Amino acid sequence: MTRIAAVHGVLPPHRYRQHEIRDALARMCLAEGADRGVLDRLHAAAAVGTRHLALPLERYAGLGGFGAANDLFIESALDLGERALRGALDEAGLHPRDVDLVICTSVTGIAAPSIEARLAQRVGLRPDVKRLPIFGLGCVAGAAGIARLHDYLRGHPGEVAVLLSVELCSLTVQRGDGSPANLVAGALFGDGAAAVVAVGPDRPGGPAGPTVRATRSHLYPDTGSLLGWHIRDQGFRIMLGSDLPEVVREQLGVQVGAFLADHELKRDEVTAWVCHPGGPKVLDAVRESIGLPARALELSRRSLAEVGNLSSASVLHILRDTLALRPPLPGTPGVLLALGPGLSSELVLLTW
Repeated sequence: MTRIAAVHGVLPPHRYRQHEIRDALARMCLAEGADRGVLDRLHAAAAVGTRHLALPLERYAGLGGFGAANDLFIESALDLGERALRGALDEAGLHPRDVDLVICTSVTGIAAPSIEARLAQRVGLRPDVKRLPIFGLGCVAGAAGIARLHDYLRGHPGEVAVLLSVELCSLTVQRGDGSPANLVAGALFGDGAAAVVAVGPDRPGGPAGPTVRATRSHLYPDTGSLLGWHIRDQGFRIMLGSDLPEVVREQLGVQVGAFLADHELKRDEVTAWVCHPGGPKVLDAVRESIGLPARALELSRRSLAEVGNLSSASVLHILRDTLALRPPLPGTPGVLLALGPGLSSELVLLTW
């Protein structure tokens, strides 16, 4: 089975408390004299204490249009991506030239050549490294990326594959937009990156890590308007349906239960739930839908409080924290899961 050899998460250096970001967004997003009561309530309810941003907070008000923001995305993504990739390979005891496949995902900027192509020579990847840049999976891409690493390594069992996620959500903020969706996004999302190194079953040596036993993808019918982007001249304007938590509450548990049953497992046998944090309401819906005790998602809530929602990088940061802080008993099952545009879910069954 595919073995996860290392997970390394990184954050940009500019760290702010929630109230500092809230006040800056009030100036950037609300009309002069507008009532900021909704914004204040959203930030208070977000369960986020601090976040890291790609730029100093005072620079966001002066950003130009989509092109200027995207140029900054590429610049910052290369720095964060290099840190994440080098850190993960070092932890795995591998050299960049050992890497056979790189999957790179982001939903907060675009680049051609893609980020991993721009990093290849800078980091020292082989010229014949296989590359797969992914855009559009959003928050689900951290889990989906691990699933696709597993798919590849099943056919190439002696190789090394890497997932790189770089998300700079702050660069998508829509200035002058006081819509509820934009205000919710401004209360939840932060910036960060992560890399996962995985090796096939025929690749010897390296640090011990969980193995991927199975994966499952699911698209929920008639939910395409719940989560995603409206692409506008100003860039990425978030599409965020208010009934998203209810859809999760009604449908996710059915998928998780069926997935576990197919592998002759019950919910209570799972010793770790590595869940993308979404937001407080989504985490509540996940817990209620699957029937989990409150403590099962404690690391997800902790990550949300400390760094916010990092889109696809969040679940990878939480996987890293699980390995470092709450490693389950060897041989027991775990589930890594995330939700994203579509509406879609991705489930990964792990063995610790």
